[in-house]
Amino acid sequence: MPVIKILPHPEYCPAGAEITAPAGTSVCEALLDNHINIEHACDMSCACTTCHVIVRQGLASLNPAEEEEEDLLDRAWGLEPQSRLSCQAILAQQDLVVEIPKYSINHAKENH
Repeated sequence: MPVIKILPHPEYCPAGAEITAPAGTSVCEALLDNHINIEHACDMSCACTTCHVIVRQGLASLNPAEEEEEDLLDRAWGLEPQSRLSCQAILAQQDLVVEIPKYSINHAKENH
């Protein structure tokens, strides 16, 4: 199983973390399954940008971003070339390092 290293985030993961998840799992699902409660206002349907992450290592191992995801990412806060919506980024066999941006465009958090 690939390892996902999450860089420290003041709210979701203050000390950082390393988790494992099976290949075929979305990054968002892996984070949520490991009690890293990343925002996902659209319930992982690729309709918002609240689950935006920056893949610092392992980007090439993920499935390619589809046009719908790329269009949404244009509205994400702190967009970088390695940005993905974690609900759309599907794990393969390679380990990842991800950063959760400090902010999102969400004005109100959902209680998922």
